[in-house]
Amino acid sequence: MKRALLVVAMLSLPTHPALPASPALQAPSSQSPAQAKPKGRLFGTQDLGLLEAPDREQWQKPDQIMDAIGVAEGSKVAELGAAGGWFTLQLAERVGPNGRVYAEDIQGAMLDGISRRMLAENLVNVTTVLGTATDPHLPYNLDAALISDAFHEMMDVPEDPQAVVTLLRNVAKSLKPQGRLGIVDWTPGNGGPGPIAANRVDPNVVIKAASAAGLQLIKREDFPPFVFLLVFGRANAKPTP
Repeated sequence: MKRALLVVAMLSLPTHPALPASPALQAPSSQSPAQAKPKGRLFGTQDLGLLEAPDREQWQKPDQIMDAIGVAEGSKVAELGAAGGWFTLQLAERVGPNGRVYAEDIQGAMLDGISRRMLAENLVNVTTVLGTATDPHLPYNLDAALISDAFHEMMDVPEDPQAVVTLLRNVAKSLKPQGRLGIVDWTPGNGGPGPIAANRVDPNVVIKAASAAGLQLIKREDFPPFVFLLVFGRANAKPTP
């Protein structure tokens, strides 16, 4: 629910010199949970409240997701399609002052909101990154990267059906040899806080796109009733028990 077409820039929170963000593409109002989303339409900032449900921590299970992709104190991690920064906040608290979180989105307005949110939380270990549909412009040697509830949006680039494969290939380049990519998305079918069935993505489609990008499936975990988690490593990664 979070992504769209984009331009490139990077801005940082107070611990690093901040660069001004390039103007972001502004989308029309996106769908309500009961409506199908037209192709190529962005998830708008006016709809961020849909991502801030008071019970989200209960069904999203952020601690289990971060454990599964190896996020620990001092880790260097990224969230793609960070939107309002709900999961960015979880990551920043987990990695602590010795770690770093790169919050990437393709809309500058989302990143501005994340910067304000982290300042309000007195967290200075988050750097915001303005990416594109094919390149998140992440640094190298990441311990982990996360795409939470946004992959179905990343596939929605009508003018370039292979955009998501290129994106994942660039994410793979940013990971350490044993780094992990976690992709969390909505369980197929209707129900729950996510999009309607027509706008959800089958886990096997995610796995196929990741494989085309040189990533291999390490683990799959379901978090009923709303989301699933797929954990990937680079092609030479060793499966975990």
